[in-house]
Amino acid sequence: MSKIVRSIVITGNGTNCETEMAHACRLAGSDVVNIVHISEILHGEKCLDDYDFLNLPGGFLDGDDLGAAKAGANRILHAPVRTGEDNLYVQLKRFIDDGKLVLGVCNGFQLMVKLGILPAFDGALFAQTVTLTHNDSGRFEDRWSYLKVNASSPCVFTKNLTDLYLPVRHGEGKLVADSEETLARIQRENLACLYYSDAKCKQPVMNYPDNPNGSAGAIAGLCDPTGRLMGLMPHPEAFLHRTNHPRWTRETLPEEGHGVALFRNAVDFIRSGAF
Repeated sequence: MSKIVRSIVITGNGTNCETEMAHACRLAGSDVVNIVHISEILHGEKCLDDYDFLNLPGGFLDGDDLGAAKAGANRILHAPVRTGEDNLYVQLKRFIDDGKLVLGVCNGFQLMVKLGILPAFDGALFAQTVTLTHNDSGRFEDRWSYLKVNASSPCVFTKNLTDLYLPVRHGEGKLVADSEETLARIQRENLACLYYSDAKCKQPVMNYPDNPNGSAGAIAGLCDPTGRLMGLMPHPEAFLHRTNHPRWTRETLPEEGHGVALFRNAVDFIRSGAF
């Protein structure tokens, strides 16, 4: 008997893509999909232990004050749960240690790196080594980007994919590392699972606007060494159907958008009983 897949999408404090992310989980075949306000966890009404797949959506978390997602990271690390249950930091660590899946998109990706759960070298959680900062263009970027998938990455979400076409919409999406060695290790261990690419998706690119933010190494998405934690700046939940595509009236496209595949890979991994 296959495993029932339970997905949770965290909302609140300025995130605004939770409905699309929940719909992506449903399209991917998740049996249970709950949108949960973070206050429900902090008040002890909901617990991460009850889920298999944690989704951290995009938006403008805490107004992007103190740097995108920094305030949100501090809330998770320090805010107590009022019922005396394990606080959110402890719940999140247990969730990850249990081998469950986490996907962060845009603000969610920013949250993951500022929590230090990506890239998490050698499984060292909550030690920040990279961040996402202001775009080189000095402005908010709202455009569609071509993405090359790193076939050598351990990433669960990008398994058997070669390229993607997804929208970006962010002002702070440039990935930078705390040292050249950190960046080199990300590349060496194939933790860069997605790269900004040209239209032919042949190779990573640094030129603007193909690389919309100037991200180091053209990195658009990261995973941890297990492949179970992934963050990316482009929005897979924004391309779930052909009518989401900017040229859907001018091109012949499949009904399903590129973004569904990442969520389906996650659901299939969980359903297989891999953890």
